[in-house]
Amino acid sequence: MHPDAWLVVIDPQRIFADPTSDWGSPMFAGIVEPVRRLAAAAGERTVVTRWVPAPDPQGSWAAYLAAWPFADVPADDPLLELVPEARGLSDTTVSLPTFGKWGPELASVTGATPHLVLAGVSTDCCVISTALAAADAGATITVVTDACAGSTPENHRSAMDVMALYPPQITLATTAEVLGEVT
Repeated sequence: MHPDAWLVVIDPQRIFADPTSDWGSPMFAGIVEPVRRLAAAAGERTVVTRWVPAPDPQGSWAAYLAAWPFADVPADDPLLELVPEARGLSDTTVSLPTFGKWGPELASVTGATPHLVLAGVSTDCCVISTALAAADAGATITVVTDACAGSTPENHRSAMDVMALYPPQITLATTAEVLGEVT
């Protein structure tokens, strides 16, 4: 992993990991080991994010949470907790009521135009929203294909296909490639 890169593990929470959750990814279990390997390599340059609903949602977020009432819970609800496998990956957690996690809160940790290595869930929602916004702001993005979980395998692939359209700002790589294990 490039020594100046920041690993951002997007939303490794129960709401996205639990197969019984309406938002659970069937791919989540498969990304745990790659994410842990990446975090071990990134060390202190690892940030974990959490999605939390706004206490008073406005605009389209009000309609969104009305459509998904099970997710409209307080930020400290067990549904929004990090999964046990994600605890201890980082001392820094950024919690936001938005799909995309790029913004002033994350930039205050990583710098304004960092190299971000993105992993997490869901590829077709929070990962792609973060990647596009960060690239637009001038960050260099590497999306780790086998360390991201989509809402479905088909949606994961579609999101990866979209992000592949943005080189050199966004590139796709496997965990082995990011860690320099592929020659």
